[in-house]
Amino acid sequence: MERCFLEHGFGPFYRPDSRILILGSFPSAGSRKVQFFYGHPQNRFWKVLAAVFEDSEPLTREEKEAFLERNRIALYDVIERCSIIGSADSTIRDVVPADIASILRATRIGERVFVNGKTAERFFEKFQAPALGFHAGYLPSTSPANAAFSTEKLTAIWSGRILPAL
Repeated sequence: MERCFLEHGFGPFYRPDSRILILGSFPSAGSRKVQFFYGHPQNRFWKVLAAVFEDSEPLTREEKEAFLERNRIALYDVIERCSIIGSADSTIRDVVPADIASILRATRIGERVFVNGKTAERFFEKFQAPALGFHAGYLPSTSPANAAFSTEKLTAIWSGRILPAL
């Protein structure tokens, strides 16, 4: 695979009444293909989030959007454009950060912002935290590459961090 300079490919998902924002790093090839968040079939994001909110796991894009609306969750990524090889976060270079502030101005999120994984945390801290004046809450990655965490362990940690923020 060769390094490509890519645009995010699709915009943030939020509504004016969104209460929390969860940020990934940059969409995977699977997400870019389906033009929506966490499109890789082995990513545990939707399974974990459904368990946290005691809801059924959404499968289609329509179900995912309805789930996010029902639970007042906004989604985006910390990177708008970058060079990357495939979907490997470790190969991200030449970062152009996303405009997170505009999402926060248009919603009721305030400082209830979480990052999904270490790469998202690193780039949030570098690009967004100084301008926003706060740090995001860290959530361990739901990526299949994060084999150290079972789905059950992810759910417990995510529940303990997200639910008190609401």
